[in-house]
Amino acid sequence: MVAFAKRLAEERPEQIALRDSDRTFSWAELDDALNRTANALLTADLGPDRRMAVFAENAAETAIAHMGGLIGGASSVPVNFHLTADEVAYILQDSDTRILFVGPETAERGAAAAREAGVATVVGWHCDGVAGVASWEAWLEAASADDPPVDHAPRPNLLYTSGTTGRPKGTDLPPTMFAAGDTVAEHLENVAKGPFAMFGTHGVIGPLYHTGPLSGSRNLVGGVSVVILSRFDAEGVLRAIAEFGIESSVMVPTHFVRLLALPDETRARYDLSSLKFIFHTGASCPVDVKQAMLDWWGPVIWEAYGASEVGTTCSIGPEDWLAHPGSVGRAAPPFETLVVDDEGNGLPADTEGRLYFRDTTGRGVIYHNDPEKSAAAHLRPGVFTLGEIGYVDADGFVYITDRFSDMVVSGGVNIYPAESEQELINHPGIADVACIGIPHAEMGEELKALVIPVDPAAPPSEAEIIAWVRERISSYKCPRSVAFVDDLGRNTMGKINKRRLRAPYWEGR
Repeated sequence: MVAFAKRLAEERPEQIALRDSDRTFSWAELDDALNRTANALLTADLGPDRRMAVFAENAAETAIAHMGGLIGGASSVPVNFHLTADEVAYILQDSDTRILFVGPETAERGAAAAREAGVATVVGWHCDGVAGVASWEAWLEAASADDPPVDHAPRPNLLYTSGTTGRPKGTDLPPTMFAAGDTVAEHLENVAKGPFAMFGTHGVIGPLYHTGPLSGSRNLVGGVSVVILSRFDAEGVLRAIAEFGIESSVMVPTHFVRLLALPDETRARYDLSSLKFIFHTGASCPVDVKQAMLDWWGPVIWEAYGASEVGTTCSIGPEDWLAHPGSVGRAAPPFETLVVDDEGNGLPADTEGRLYFRDTTGRGVIYHNDPEKSAAAHLRPGVFTLGEIGYVDADGFVYITDRFSDMVVSGGVNIYPAESEQELINHPGIADVACIGIPHAEMGEELKALVIPVDPAAPPSEAEIIAWVRERISSYKCPRSVAFVDDLGRNTMGKINKRRLRAPYWEGR
């Protein structure tokens, strides 16, 4: 039986277990909602991979759908709520999703995507009147509130990252981020022993389609109350920390930049003494930004470097970071660090080169339905890269200095330029195009399109080019600016050296 919520309902009858901007759940109410969700999914036909997807903005129901799926033996697919219906349909088809959950902001796009992908069941909260979407409340009411069985195996999330060749790539939540266990009962016990479970109220700051916030929401099963913020608002975060006594959270460097931009009088207005453990991830944090956050919040900020495909490859605590400013930490088991030259030969300490990691379990990177992409991510079996250039000092601390992959990290979100490039090249006024990451004070990087026009004397406008791609893919994947160029430096094989194209924009950074 799912004992944690029922036990906590008896021990803490007045405590709020889960809250968002609209409503709260006591432990007893959470127990009822999770039981009904799990029981409904246990009896549903979810296909051979037991797949369901959640396409919704941050809300208590979003977390309940994911967690109820875990208890109900389903593999849930968190879908970025910015995506278009066509983009969602591809993920639903590729994952073989059988049930889609939506919120009021995504209901119409979700219903359209489900029709295109052949998903028969769409369930949504606060979606009255949207054709093809069944009521979440009625769906729960029809399910049993009894304790569901938990002797079946837990299934990890299937995560989708932006695509290097224009299509997202699916990857199972890796073992380093999945509490495992042979049964759901064992899995829930393992989650309750995780690093966040030793702290009090957890704040979900980022979107629940990101691995960090989604993992943070699972602290509920460890008896930790969770507060879910609908959207990031810098002062709203401080207000929530002070009001609800938030002790832990997961953030990205862009959150830090926006918090630090608040006026001094605003920052001084809130009592942040409850904070004990902030985990930041998503992108390397500028040294001055992290130093300013440590000066403000104290030694409570830990950093994780890694990726959805593999989890955390390096980590560093506040004391080590202060002694090694700018480092992303030492390799975290089961990973070991390698720095190699362009031919794959190992390099000594303090020498810049291509940064690779050896997974001592032999797993490395595995992409759903794509053994070729899985193989391409590796230098050799079990040895993979996240596309960065860097070095390791004599003490084993890793430093990131550049990127040799095309990926752009903007506000903690990975963007692959290929998705925009494939749309832009079809514009009748564009002869050739390359998209690169350039510096952005708040987001870290932003995407810029370098365009060779068909007619240099009468090129399309920047606004027209950006509008063209925004009509076809999600806006967060699109370039924010355009520069017209005479040459992209393609070699005889047609390849572009994007590191060279980026260099003028990053000079002195």
